[in-house]
Amino acid sequence: MSGVDGTSLAGVSGVVVRDATADDVRAIVAMLVDDPLGATRESPDDLTPYHDALADIAGDPNQRVVVAVRDGEVIGTLQLTYMRGLGRRGATRAQIEAVRVRSDLRSAGLGSAMIRWAIEESRARGCTLVQLTSDASREGAHRFYERLGFTASHVGFKLSF
Repeated sequence: MSGVDGTSLAGVSGVVVRDATADDVRAIVAMLVDDPLGATRESPDDLTPYHDALADIAGDPNQRVVVAVRDGEVIGTLQLTYMRGLGRRGATRAQIEAVRVRSDLRSAGLGSAMIRWAIEESRARGCTLVQLTSDASREGAHRFYERLGFTASHVGFKLSF
């Protein structure tokens, strides 16, 4: 990242990407809640766990939560995690998570620009691949990621506690 002010987001006028701060948590959570799945699992009434999580993430050199900002307003976010593994000759891969664009700005190219930014950041970090997951019910998101060159190559599993 090139400083606190962020870097211009290619392809989207007047938008910068920067690391999220505690001041951004309310806007990030609002985007998480403004989603059919997030509405059932997020709790915007108590921001403490979100602040705690962001503090932990900010302290980990292998993780970032970034925000896309225009005119001082948070309009998008994503989390980027770098993972080194033994497979692929000890390669590092990037995991993109929690991609959100403010609902009134969807379908205007911001999400695509954010993903392209994350891919370039991952390349610069030396990653050999970028991966992400998307809930099986998000068919529109699947088409979006496929348009950006991602392939549905795996089946994911999870175990909730």
